[in-house]
Order: sequence, then C-alpha cells, then structure tokens
Amino acid sequence: MNKLRQVWQHRWMRIAIEAFVIILIVVAVRSWTQRGMISGPAPEFQADLLNGKAYALLADTRRPLLVHFWASWCPVCKLEQQSIQSINENHAVITIAMQSGEAEEVIAYLYQERLQFPVINDPEGMLAQRFGVRAVPSSFIIDKNNTIVFRETGFTTGIGLRLRLWLAK
Repeated sequence: MNKLRQVWQHRWMRIAIEAFVIILIVVAVRSWTQRGMISGPAPEFQADLLNGKAYALLADTRRPLLVHFWASWCPVCKLEQQSIQSINENHAVITIAMQSGEAEEVIAYLYQERLQFPVINDPEGMLAQRFGVRAVPSSFIIDKNNTIVFRETGFTTGIGLRLRLWLAK
C-alpha cells in the first residue's frame, strides 16, 4: 500500500512539474510576442473602412472598444473569426487586416468567409507599427477614456474577449 502511494505521489509531482513548465513556456512566449505592443493611451488614427466609410478612433463613442489585428494568411486568425464576428453584434469592434493584400483581396476574403465586421486595410503594416503589433492575431481593449486596458497576442477565446470588454466598463 505504501509503495502504491509513493507511485501516485511521484506521478502527481511529475504532472505538477510538467504543468508548471508548460505554463512558464506559454507566459514567456506571450511576453515575447507582446514586448513591443503599446499600453496607456491609444494612438489617434483616422482611416477608411473597406466599405468606404471614414473611421476615427477618438470619434468612436461606442465604448469599450475591441481593436483586433488579423491577417488573411494567418491560420490562428481564422480560428478567431467567428468569435470576432459574434462580438461585433453586441460590442464596438474595429478590425485591421494587416499585410493581407490590397483592398480588393481583403474584400474577397471577407466575402468568401462570410464576415461582416468593420475592417481597415493595413497593407504595409503602418497602423500595426503604431500599435507595436508584431504578430497576429493581436487584440486591444480600449476603455471610454481612450486607454488601452487589455492587450493580447495569439489565440483568445470569444469568452475571454467578452470578459475583457465587460471588465473595461
């Protein structure tokens, strides 16, 4: 009986150590990919949406706001698309297609994927640079004071983004 207890203790200790190492790796990778992302006041910008309407970040009074950077060539972004689409139905969302080609290519991609969220095309990645985005997907939650209160790189669940939007109120 004592031997069995030792085996189980050893097994649980090993699982705990492996879980700790995995968590440590995930935190390190996320910290590395977020190293240049801005925090504090959101940068002011004005741009045209793909539908032709003008957009200004400071004029967007629907708060809190999800600013989501994505790319048509990014498989992880594709996993998040439906969550972003769903969040857009009840929350303020602006998305930025980073280095995904010319406007016509992004429009064709949106049509093919049946996506209807608002999109700013950033073919050269200039807007992404202003936010310090080096990897996609990247998301920022901006509160009513135009302050970035959350920032994420990599896959984030729809529930996680909704929770952050709720906390930003």
